[in-house]
Amino acid sequence: MLRFFKIQAGRIQETKCPEGELGDCLKEADWIDAQEPNEEERALLQGMLHTDLPESDELEEIEASARCFVDQAGMHIHFLFLAPTGGRHTTVNVACILQKERLITIREGDPADFRLLRMRARRGQVEAQSPEDLLVTLLEQKIENHADTLEDLHRQLEKVSYLVLEDEEAELEDAISQLARLEDSNGKVRLCLMDTQRDISFLLRHLRTRSEQIKTLREMMRDIETLMSHTTFLFDKINFLMDSTQGFINIEQNKIIKIFSIAAVVFLPPTLIASIYGMNFEHMPELKWLLGYPWAIGLMIAAGIAPYWYFKRKGWM
Repeated sequence: MLRFFKIQAGRIQETKCPEGELGDCLKEADWIDAQEPNEEERALLQGMLHTDLPESDELEEIEASARCFVDQAGMHIHFLFLAPTGGRHTTVNVACILQKERLITIREGDPADFRLLRMRARRGQVEAQSPEDLLVTLLEQKIENHADTLEDLHRQLEKVSYLVLEDEEAELEDAISQLARLEDSNGKVRLCLMDTQRDISFLLRHLRTRSEQIKTLREMMRDIETLMSHTTFLFDKINFLMDSTQGFINIEQNKIIKIFSIAAVVFLPPTLIASIYGMNFEHMPELKWLLGYPWAIGLMIAAGIAPYWYFKRKGWM
């Protein structure tokens, strides 16, 4: 799917492409957003750019030289965007090609950043004078969404913290599951921030003549450093809660083992007495006693009460 945007009166506006005029739309658009393009659309883009479009495996490469470079088609930057799916977060790779006359984005998923930018464009809320401004605006929005995601993760972590440290009837196994999910999401956010930091550093080196954009990019770098510190704080808190949860689970398990151990010790002396009087020797003094049976029962009861009373007195129970 191809979407086309034009800069009109200092604002970005989405335009519809009439049937059969796809080639003209490609040439006139200031921003071409290609979401999962088909073979025909890829061929048209490659013909316009005079280069091959990046494949999925190329977008996943982590080397700086493979993610940010300049060639005859323009400035190539591969971004990592965050996409929530089913209560968890995943990452989506987006290839951006910045040219003097247009910005081209190629992606397989549909991150929230792009949906929000399209919605704002329909309302005339996205200001831009050039494709460079549009790219910087997209990065600004990306960082804002990362900040919102971290705030949401922090709120969820506060709920889990209460669950672990204060709620006496909480299911600690569920808390471990929630902490694992939060740790995974926080790691994805940090990965996207690190990727954005690298991409902005690349832009700072190649947009030296645009002072206003340079100023904005430097402010974004400071915001990223702040958010990176916050992810570190969240990692520390998640690890603390994870250790605490495992510690409480171990305590509960130790209490159960303690009960079984005490029960075994309490019933050991009566069992010993019953075993002795259960032997079938011919000469046993108590065998002919009239009160032999009550004597054995009483002895077993006393043998069971004695260790229980001793443990209770020592405070072991």
